[in-house]
Amino acid sequence: MSLLTVSLELDDRRTRPATVHLVGAGPGDPDLLTLKALRLIEAADVILHDDLVPEAILSLAAADAEIVNVGKRCGTKAITQEQINQLMIEHARAGRGVVRLKSGDPLLFGRAAEEIAALAEAGVASQIVPGITAAFAAAAAIGCSLTERNCASSVIFSTGHRAQPHTNAPLPLSDDATRVVYMPGRDLRPLAEEWLQQGLPPEMPCAIVSRAAQPDQMVRCTTLAALGDAAPALAPSLLIAGWAVREIAAASPLATDSVPVTA
Repeated sequence: MSLLTVSLELDDRRTRPATVHLVGAGPGDPDLLTLKALRLIEAADVILHDDLVPEAILSLAAADAEIVNVGKRCGTKAITQEQINQLMIEHARAGRGVVRLKSGDPLLFGRAAEEIAALAEAGVASQIVPGITAAFAAAAAIGCSLTERNCASSVIFSTGHRAQPHTNAPLPLSDDATRVVYMPGRDLRPLAEEWLQQGLPPEMPCAIVSRAAQPDQMVRCTTLAALGDAAPALAPSLLIAGWAVREIAAASPLATDSVPVTA
């Protein structure tokens, strides 16, 4: 590379508008990335990624890209949200192409609102690139329609730490809704007890999907009555509960059954 080329690249970086792309990496299968996400990952100077983004996706970045893990697992984190915000701002102001790479979709339980607000306050533009969220990947992998017209008129998304008993208003009780709980935790007993106390039927089918759309995906099927006794699932996992999964549960009645990913 000539000195003139280096100089032109530096000038381009200085004049490039400060922008951070919040990109959804999907459930972890590189084939499920959007084309726009792939192009941004390949062109990025800096990738700040969640801990759940696998190497198969990170390896798509340029050889000279700076790749930084800014995620946390099981509540353990080595970096604060404020530090993540500052990293995005500093790199963008330096004219570097910044991708904030989030597993699933950035706008669903991804703390995107906080990062967008921090960037806006710093005068840094942001663009959002949607990704396939884990709920849709899990449903597709096990062949389940979350909104089967004969039994599910709505879908409720929540997280495990919100689904436990708390002082806020509970989720609306609906027997014809498919409930999807992200990060349900290792102990599902409190959640099961809460739903039973709310009046949901004990025979309601449940599917615990671990590592959705990845080669080692596992699915454990049970009922709401027995959900509290389910063994801990390999993280990341989510819970799909409702009559929409009744056929999957009937086909795999044992809690140790697995459903392979289909090509």
